[in-house]
Amino acid sequence: MAHLHQDQKIQNRVKRLKGQINAVEQALNSPESSCIAVLQQVAAIKGAVNGLMNELIESHLRHHVITEHTEVNEHELAEFLKLLKRYG
Repeated sequence: MAHLHQDQKIQNRVKRLKGQINAVEQALNSPESSCIAVLQQVAAIKGAVNGLMNELIESHLRHHVITEHTEVNEHELAEFLKLLKRYG
């Protein structure tokens, strides 16, 4: 996936994840942090990781599976990606 270094959307997702993980680490080291607050932060990270996974899968499909020689049904692809985002 050498093309990923050029994908700013994916790079931005990774940077946000780093920030979220750092925030959890700081919360865990702070005696004032509540368990609920930490759990909410971890839930946000889980959602962000799922979003990153969806972006990576879509990027892989568009760069490696669907080639210029492949006839693409854009409607079916859009439906698949929507399903992936809902359950992925």
